[in-house]
Amino acid sequence: MPGIKLQQKQKTQLSAQQILGSQLLQLPLLSLEQRIYEELQENPLLELEEEKKDSVDDAVTESGLQENDDMFDSLDRFRKSSLNEHRDTSSSTSDDFGGRMSFTYDSTPKERFFQAVQHDSFHETLLKQLALQEGMGRREIRIAMEVLGNLDSDGYLTERDEVIIDSLEVEGIEVGRKELESIIRKIRFLDPPGIAARNLRERLLVQLQVRQARFDPAAFTTASLILREHFDDFLNRRFERILKRLGEPPEKVEAAINAITSLDPHPGSFHDEGGHYVSPDFVVTYENGELTAVLNDRSSMSVRVSDRYQDHLKNRKGPKEEKQFIRQNQQRANEFISAIETRRQTLMKVIEALMKRQYDFFVFGPSRLVPLGMKTIAADTGLDISTISRAVNGKYVQTRYGVFELKYFFSGGLSTEEGEDLSSKIIRQYIAEMIGSEDQSSPLSDDSLTELLTKKGVNIARRTVAKYREQMHIPVARLRKKIF
Repeated sequence: MPGIKLQQKQKTQLSAQQILGSQLLQLPLLSLEQRIYEELQENPLLELEEEKKDSVDDAVTESGLQENDDMFDSLDRFRKSSLNEHRDTSSSTSDDFGGRMSFTYDSTPKERFFQAVQHDSFHETLLKQLALQEGMGRREIRIAMEVLGNLDSDGYLTERDEVIIDSLEVEGIEVGRKELESIIRKIRFLDPPGIAARNLRERLLVQLQVRQARFDPAAFTTASLILREHFDDFLNRRFERILKRLGEPPEKVEAAINAITSLDPHPGSFHDEGGHYVSPDFVVTYENGELTAVLNDRSSMSVRVSDRYQDHLKNRKGPKEEKQFIRQNQQRANEFISAIETRRQTLMKVIEALMKRQYDFFVFGPSRLVPLGMKTIAADTGLDISTISRAVNGKYVQTRYGVFELKYFFSGGLSTEEGEDLSSKIIRQYIAEMIGSEDQSSPLSDDSLTELLTKKGVNIARRTVAKYREQMHIPVARLRKKIF
């Protein structure tokens, strides 16, 4: 006869209310609104209050794609704020911030606060990358726009240089062939690499050199040779002919062909150039020396529990099933509203903590971003790291320097000689700036970049410089010299 054994075990079980709260917390604003409307359809005890103002929605409706001048201004601000030196300022930030930070909790914010924000289209993303490079002003960006406007659906540049030059001349911009080709080359080495190539062979060569670190050196060399001198045989899969002409061992040629076939002949997507819109979950403003955070939750504030069924509950003679149905849905409505309120409080805690930790960013711009981990925000707010992760997922904040995803504010960093912490994003910007202004006949090696960063007071290892360079898809020095 089998024995009976008793055991005690501790088991954490989330309540339905906690699960609902977690689900709503991770939803961005537009998804939350959709979730609310779905709940309204399912629960007759939940209803929307009458909108107090239509100005916010009107502002959203009226907002559209910016004109070219506005985009240029945006790119200028983006470049200047991103590539400015990490300068000292006379403004110091105390622990309590001297009362300079306040938080507004308003369901009917001013009309100017909230607007639909367009996600960058593929072209706009490329232009922002170009704006970070040395020597790319409004004129150069306008030339790049003309180039991007002549790409086909697969990202190839099919128009001749003369046509692009003539089109720019009509608009009052004179450009020579050499300058045009220089800007085209810069576009080709953006992320993703290979855009604006004239043909597949050119695109694959660009990608091969950008991703050279991924391949065995011998495979990389042979792959480059195949693309440059035996491309037609490669396209027609005449591998025996390639073997004979190269005189290399089969395994070496096979490794090279595998390297080529791992490249992407169709980088990027050109089918959704209109972009899509997001509504910022927060707006942070800086006026009169004071930071103010506003939570954009206009729809969730208007949800309430309906009182039109109360008479049914008070009627003692009413059907029990009907009363039970009303009570269940009333409880569900209360839980839903409570979860929305918890979401709101959590988000305000997170943005408040971010404003304190990234105060200089909100006041002075992206060049003042400091290293920050989610563990720090969790400690500041008293929340779990998993809660912080859900809270920042897909959420955006509108600032005086543009709209940023909350994940942008979290990054690692390194210390300077003065003990100051620099965000890894800023260090990448330093590296991009140095490479952008280097002598192309003698590009900077990773050792040289490390030395220059050390002179700036940044304590960094050469391997870290190489890692950041590769993350930005910038080739090694010898390949930059060969290409440019």
